[in-house]
Amino acid sequence: MSSQDPTADRIPVMVPWLGEEEARAAADAVLSGWVAQGPRVAEFERAFAERVGAEHGIAVSSCTTALHLALIALDLGPGDEVVVPSLSFIATANAVRYVGAHPVFADVEETTGNLTPATVDAVRTPRTKAVLAVHQGGVPADVHALRAACADWGVALLEDAACGIGATIGGKSVGHGALIAAWSFHPRKVITTGEGGMVTTDDAQWAQRLRRLREHGMNVSAAQRHASSKPIAESYLEVGYNYRMTDIQAAVGLVQLGRLDAVVARRRALAARYAQQLADVPSLRPVRDPEYGEGNFQSYWVLLTDDFPVDRDALLAALADAGISARRGIMASHLEPAYAGHGAAPLPVTERISRNSLILPLFHTMTQDQQDRVVAVLRERAGG
Repeated sequence: MSSQDPTADRIPVMVPWLGEEEARAAADAVLSGWVAQGPRVAEFERAFAERVGAEHGIAVSSCTTALHLALIALDLGPGDEVVVPSLSFIATANAVRYVGAHPVFADVEETTGNLTPATVDAVRTPRTKAVLAVHQGGVPADVHALRAACADWGVALLEDAACGIGATIGGKSVGHGALIAAWSFHPRKVITTGEGGMVTTDDAQWAQRLRRLREHGMNVSAAQRHASSKPIAESYLEVGYNYRMTDIQAAVGLVQLGRLDAVVARRRALAARYAQQLADVPSLRPVRDPEYGEGNFQSYWVLLTDDFPVDRDALLAALADAGISARRGIMASHLEPAYAGHGAAPLPVTERISRNSLILPLFHTMTQDQQDRVVAVLRERAGG
C-alpha cells in the first residue's frame, strides 16, 4: 500500500468480529418491542455466569460501572485503601475513588504485567481493605496465589477481568471461584456488546443488591413490573444508579458469547505465529502464557529491551508509515495528570513496561500477509 493513502489496506489494532447474525439478533430485539433491560439481558446474564463458572451474573452498562458496584458490595469507602496496579486502564483506579476509598499503586511482574503477592505486600498497610487484581490484556493473574495471600492478610480480592473472558487458570475460566469479578464488553475486548459490562459473584445477597443498585435502587425491576398482571408500586430502598444494559446489547452479546471458543482459538493461533516469527529477535520480548494458565491474547504486546535500536515511539511511527495501526503499551495510571500529587511507591517495572511496550495488531480476521507485514517492520527496525 502507499503510505500516502492511510485508508487503503490499513492494518488496524483490533477489529470486533461482528456480522449478520449479530445484526439479526439486535433487530429481533427491536422488533420484540422490548429494547430496554429485559428478557435478553436475563438470558445473557445466565449464559455468561455459566460460562465463567459463577452463580450469578449482573449485566451493567460498562466494566467501569461493574467495578463501582463491586466495590460498593465490598462496603469500601473513605479511610479504606485498595491496592491496585498502576499498569492498567485508568478506570481501575478511578473506580476506587468513586466510593471514596484510596487507591494504592503497586508494581507488577514483567512477564505478565500483573500483581503478585510480593508486589502487593510491598505497599499494603493496616488500612488496606482490598486488592483489585487485573487480568491485564487477557493474561491471567495468578489469583490462586493472590487469594491465599489476601486470606492471610484478611483483605478481600476483587478481580478486574475486563480483558479476561476466554482466558483460563488451571483449565478453568478466569473469574471461576472469584469473590467478585468485573467484566467488559467494550469493542476492544474479545467479545463485545458495543458497550457493556458484567459483575459475577457466587454471593446471592450481593447479586440481589447489585441488581437493585443498577436500576436506581428499586426493589422491583421494570421487567418484573411489566410482567405482573397487577399494578406494582415500586420502592427505592437506597440511592442507586442507572447502570442498565439494554436487550439490544444483550442480544449481540449472546451471539458473541456463542463464538467465544472460536475467537480465542483464532487469537491464540495468531499469537503463536507472532511468537514464532519473532523468536530470533532478542531485543523484542513478546507477551506469553504464564505457567499456571492460558491467555486469550485480547492484546498482544511486545516489550523492547534497552538495546533495541529505536525507542517505542519511533517504532510506532515506522509502523504507522507502513499503514499499521499499532498502539502504545498499557498506561501507567500514576503518571497521568489525574493522579498528580497522589503519591506512589517506586514502580520501576510498571514504568518500564509502559514506556517500552507497544500493542501489535491482532484480530480475528487477520491474514498471514497482514501479520507478515507487521513482522517485517519489526525485524527491519530491530536490525535483522
